Amino acid sequence: MSAPLLDTVAAPAPTADLALATRGLTKRFRSGQVAVDGVDLAVPHGAVYGFLGPNGSGKTTTIRMLLGLLQPTAGERYLLGRAMPDGAADVLPRVGALVEGPAFHPYLSAVENLRRLDAADRTTDPRTLDRRIEVALERVGLAAAAGKRFRHYSLGMRQRLGLAAALLRPRDLLVLDEPTNGLDPQGTREVRSLLLELAASGATVVLSTHLLSEVEQVCSHVGVMHRGRLVAQDTLPDLRARSAAVVAVRSTDPAGAARVLDRLGLAAVALDADAVTATLGTTAPEDVVVALVGAGVPVRGVEVRTADLEEMFVELTGEGFDVSG
Repeated sequence: MSAPLLDTVAAPAPTADLALATRGLTKRFRSGQVAVDGVDLAVPHGAVYGFLGPNGSGKTTTIRMLLGLLQPTAGERYLLGRAMPDGAADVLPRVGALVEGPAFHPYLSAVENLRRLDAADRTTDPRTLDRRIEVALERVGLAAAAGKRFRHYSLGMRQRLGLAAALLRPRDLLVLDEPTNGLDPQGTREVRSLLLELAASGATVVLSTHLLSEVEQVCSHVGVMHRGRLVAQDTLPDLRARSAAVVAVRSTDPAGAARVLDRLGLAAVALDADAVTATLGTTAPEDVVVALVGAGVPVRGVEVRTADLEEMFVELTGEGFDVSG
């Protein structure tokens, strides 16, 4: 069996190297429920950070505390190198966010809604507003519906407008909670391309999502929440490497192959008519092949694979996850 992934995640140092960091971030509600329990996030500058977890794991509560929408019970928060909430006035204009369902005035158009939002930001230049709105709506595919009232927007169009609001001015950090919710496959692909474009331009993106396919395609780093705790945090390749690889040997003598694997200390986990699989551990794949050939076992093929993101998620949380998208 593979080594367990569940471990203690080291607390980050709140330095300029991190676009977002927390230390011991905790939220306990009056009911006694601990929604977020000592979370230590570390999001490097320029990363696309996939923030994963089942429903109720504490992701949205964490995001709301990071943005100052909810007061933590304990812990420290740092955005773009500044402690929160002390640095909020300087930092938040550089942060774009989409949290849960976007809310706009139903009887106003997309352009009118964005005008109102921008008017509340004293750090923007009103002389550039028209152009900034035009660019933001084009980036999210709403240019043709710019004059349409929000109340007539579909769920996917509303989500796009929320993204446009987050992109209304240049941002150093984007915190997006389920940004592809309600989008069709084409819209989902467009948002993925946009996230990669933003990261390539130097922005840091924190992406809370239920779609593992999004994480596989766009994320450089991953954090996994489970029951209010951060149970894993690493680069995506390093997180994969922490799950033991499995070797699969196809042979006309699978029983003989299983005996060789057993002698190597690789306990077979599956045996069928023409193949045997086992956890590879620290044994090199080429050593397996040499041992099989040396024992006279006919080898038709050898495959080595690591756990995919879905398998790692189940291993970390013991729960299933949405892998569509």
